Amino acid sequence: MSAKVIVVTGPTASGKTELLDGVFARGASSFSGHAAVISADAMQAYRGMDIGTAKPERALLERLPHYLIDIKNPDEQYTAGEFVRLADERCAALSARGIVPVISGGPGFCTRNFVCGAPAAPPSDPETRRQVARDLAAYGPAALRDELRTADPALAARIAERDLYRLTRAVEILRASGQPPSTFAPKAEPRAAYEFLILGVDRPRNELRSRIRARVASMFASGLADEVAALQAAGYGPECPGLKAIGYSEFFELRGAPESEIAAAIELHTAQYAKRQMTFLRALPGIRWIPPEAAALRDAASSFIHLS
Repeated sequence: MSAKVIVVTGPTASGKTELLDGVFARGASSFSGHAAVISADAMQAYRGMDIGTAKPERALLERLPHYLIDIKNPDEQYTAGEFVRLADERCAALSARGIVPVISGGPGFCTRNFVCGAPAAPPSDPETRRQVARDLAAYGPAALRDELRTADPALAARIAERDLYRLTRAVEILRASGQPPSTFAPKAEPRAAYEFLILGVDRPRNELRSRIRARVASMFASGLADEVAALQAAGYGPECPGLKAIGYSEFFELRGAPESEIAAAIELHTAQYAKRQMTFLRALPGIRWIPPEAAALRDAASSFIHLS
């Protein structure tokens, strides 16, 4: 039998964490003890990056187990392929104990790879990755984008300006295979190893923008600037994969600028990212959009795993 997996996705700041807490946390409902969260947020995997990634608070982690959080240092690469491998391992362990895995959060790219499987692209080669990283540091992202545009203009146009992960991975594939990366098209059907319930949290655009504004203000009030300073003091800089994330990279790009200017840039970049997420998530096979209400998630999940 295929293992049952619930996927709760949606753009950043759409309210996924609150919904998970309201439905799956200990004592919240009949799901107590029957579900655990596997984080698909690649940035929440990094230690020391708590405020800027909106990592769940410790009290929530005690009420509801979360996995694949705090497993990397900011200078370590965390790929979608590694996420899928680790998530598969965790799903198997949870399912064996009768616990339903709930995949939630993060970029649609990781979620899509988990649901459908990774594209049949060449595996990441450490030496090629190092060379691409050196070229990025030496010549900047524009040079890599020009290289990709020459070989695969359609893909280059689809990769957002700030999405350095997808840009560098595309160049890695190009150099390793000698073929346009779009040749290795993503798979379109869910993997047979799982039975999926895929739910997307839908909010009106103006409401989402207000929530993003409030989140950024809360991050600064909670000490985001101090968190970035602590990471720098620990030896991490803008070249680290973790610190290329929105909420951190702006401190390096706008070094010395007033906090209000940095906050405005984070808010803008987050809103742009949320828009791209929606475009990507709409292509998930079988996704059902639900309002940001605990009852909607609870009803869908109860029917899926047949809890009374």
